Amino acid sequence: MDALIEELNAKLSYWEPAIADQVRHCILEIMEMADQDVLDILRTRTVEQEVLDLLDEP
Repeated sequence: MDALIEELNAKLSYWEPAIADQVRHCILEIMEMADQDVLDILRTRTVEQEVLDLLDEP
């Protein structure tokens, strides 16, 4: 976890301020969802894309 924190800190310093702010916001949302134990009910992008692909099939 320490390595992840170090990498995130380096990236936040490197990215444009607007991007860094957006990443911070997303991380805060994920932390709030984890605290509420609702992460397991969220659809992943992969699953969502699979559904969209199925809908697009002839």
